[in-house]
Amino acid sequence: MIEFSLDGRSGVSPYLQVVQQVRQALRLGMLRKGDQLPTVKDVVARLAINPNTVLKAYRELERDGLVTARPGVGTFVTRSLTDASFAAHEPLRRELARWLTKARQAGLDEESIEALFSNSFRESARDIA
Repeated sequence: MIEFSLDGRSGVSPYLQVVQQVRQALRLGMLRKGDQLPTVKDVVARLAINPNTVLKAYRELERDGLVTARPGVGTFVTRSLTDASFAAHEPLRRELARWLTKARQAGLDEESIEALFSNSFRESARDIA
């Protein structure tokens, strides 16, 4: 089961962070069709956020056809976002883990790593376009 976390420094609203984390888990195969999302009550207790925030996120995911709510039972995944590129994920994940280890050994903190990655990601996207 997915465990949500919130980053108050991200500038992204809490409900969108929940939506993004579910989408990422679906894309990476960490959540599959039929899996149950944590109950609103559990998410509220874990993250100390308003229940309406979680409900808003779950409603957006339902509107997108990714989950369905079963009253009194829970919210369940209805489809995956993995595609043909999924087979390439594991080797890339290992390579990225090695890169992260090197970045930490070089003395970069989390914010520096994120900044370097984001900048490199944007530059590579421009190079492709």
